[in-house]
Amino acid sequence: MSKGKYYITTAIAYTSGKPHIGNSYEIVLADSIARFKRKEGYEVFFQTGTDEHGQKIELKAQEAGITPQEFVDNVKGTIQGLWDLMDTSYDNFVRTTDKPHERQVQKIFKKLYEQGDIYKGAYEGLYCTPCESFWTESQLVDGKCPDCGREVKPAKEEAYFFKMSKYADRLIAHINNHPEFIQPVSRKNEMMNNFLLPGLQDLCVSRTSFTWGVPVDFDEKHVVYVWLDALTNYITGIGYDCDGSSSEQYRKLWPADLHLIGKDIIRFHTIYWPIFLMALGEPLPKQVFGHPWLLQGDGKMSKSKGNVLYADDLVDFFGVDAVRYFVLHEMPFDNDGVISWELMVERLNSDLANTLGNLVNRTISMSNKYFGGIVSNKGVSETVDKDLKAVVTGTYDKVCAKMEELRVADAITEIFLLFKRCNKYIDETEPWVLAKDEARRDRLATVLYHLVESIVIGASLLEPYMPSTAKKIAGQLNTSLREFDLLKEFGQYPEGNKVTDKPEILFARLDVKEVLEKADALFAARAAEAGKESPAEGKADEIPEGVIDIEAKPEITYEEFAKMQFQVGEIIACEEVPKSKKLLCSKVRIGSEIKQIVSGIKQHYTPEEMVGKKVMVLVNLKPAKLAGVVSEGMLLCAEDAEGDLALVIPEKHMPAGALIC
Repeated sequence: MSKGKYYITTAIAYTSGKPHIGNSYEIVLADSIARFKRKEGYEVFFQTGTDEHGQKIELKAQEAGITPQEFVDNVKGTIQGLWDLMDTSYDNFVRTTDKPHERQVQKIFKKLYEQGDIYKGAYEGLYCTPCESFWTESQLVDGKCPDCGREVKPAKEEAYFFKMSKYADRLIAHINNHPEFIQPVSRKNEMMNNFLLPGLQDLCVSRTSFTWGVPVDFDEKHVVYVWLDALTNYITGIGYDCDGSSSEQYRKLWPADLHLIGKDIIRFHTIYWPIFLMALGEPLPKQVFGHPWLLQGDGKMSKSKGNVLYADDLVDFFGVDAVRYFVLHEMPFDNDGVISWELMVERLNSDLANTLGNLVNRTISMSNKYFGGIVSNKGVSETVDKDLKAVVTGTYDKVCAKMEELRVADAITEIFLLFKRCNKYIDETEPWVLAKDEARRDRLATVLYHLVESIVIGASLLEPYMPSTAKKIAGQLNTSLREFDLLKEFGQYPEGNKVTDKPEILFARLDVKEVLEKADALFAARAAEAGKESPAEGKADEIPEGVIDIEAKPEITYEEFAKMQFQVGEIIACEEVPKSKKLLCSKVRIGSEIKQIVSGIKQHYTPEEMVGKKVMVLVNLKPAKLAGVVSEGMLLCAEDAEGDLALVIPEKHMPAGALIC
């Protein structure tokens, strides 16, 4: 019997390039929730897709010498291929370049304009050309752009704006009356205290500085700006029609039960999106969950080094289900998770190969050795059996309770506690000792039956998270995975059933040294292919291709230089600066001290790419405020002729705090 509908979405992936493993985590997380809900009896509709408009894509397409549509078609194929590789069971893959979506975006924009929620205005102020940003006089730092420090000039750009403040009080009331709406609670507090309660500014919803977007059909020099375009995929993808002729599917599925997104875009989904929906007269989604980030543990992930972690790389090393297990199990509910090659190997060897794989292999092998593979319950029970059964049959309720709160990592931990209890049961009952006593043969059969039954229940619970592994386990035990409503009853494995003759090794143990060597070889080859190897030496009288000259500054004395103190710092946390398009705020460890440093590098690095990096820092720069945030130093960067930035990092490993001289 169906428990009703359950509509879950991920954020749509931006088609500027191949998603790294942190992006892939989200689709796997959503898939595990969708699969779990299906097994609970819900009619699940799981939607994902790609965000394909914007200036960044237009520029990348120009660089590649192809049209923006060709560019996004290629990247979309890469993204969907990764989602399929990770065995995700999405029901719909939406694209913002789909014509039905674009038509609805135009209708929505026009409706909001005609009812007075959108108005035509202009950005006017001091304009920084490299940053494409307007600033007021009070926002400038020493009369220059607070993001990049360059000169600004008076300018004006026409744009359409959405009246956010019109709906702010209504949204505040909704959040207060629906405590489950924004999860975790820390995200809710951030949105209320940092954005809603101080007062919302009107939001720019059109641009004229690029053309790759949905045209405003009544003013075609404008294109609809990203968030009004991208966010509406959640309704256009299921048949919403702005004219009032929405599909039966839309009427069935909306409002969404869960928007699953990264914490970096929580503001857009819990402030902008609900207000857009209020203006359209549509219900708000039931819940928005802003999951934390999956960070590179050794701080070395860098596109310039060719060692960014991608899902398909990890699958080649560990297999699909091992990667699924890792990203789901290692991600805390509210804090960022860490991924590293060493930790992946450790988890595979301990949890997957030992706790789970060895349990299944030993149980099947003993069944074959002692009973020719026939599993029978002879009913010869002892006190120890009672505790095993209690743990096994009680796991379902514990897992459900964790999943109800979206604590997926904790749910998986409960399942592996079941498997660990089975391993303990083997140690307690010692089947190899029972096998030496013919009088205890029925007890031995009962022990093995209890193990097989427990493993089937555990595998059935494991299916949403590791679907292929769960099916392999059931196949080796010659049975089917069970529906959730049967998992609280012990003793359903068919009497006299025969397990496989040759158990398959589910997870082979790996040597960490060999894995690291293989990873180094992979990244070295990738860097070489991308032209990242050291350039060949040129002749002294020739100017090598690609070098640039810049205007020289006045000479300084050594005494002037000696006043500046440079040290190696390690970025331990990083986030976007609110209301700034270009600034990132980093917490940088320098020796025993932690400094807060604001840098205009948001166009070049994401916050998650920053964390873990060793950087060069000017540490004795006088503190200053950038966009209202105190900055206590400066990160050293290199800049090419096109304005692309790269952090300056030590060539070799250096401890945080090392002097740069």
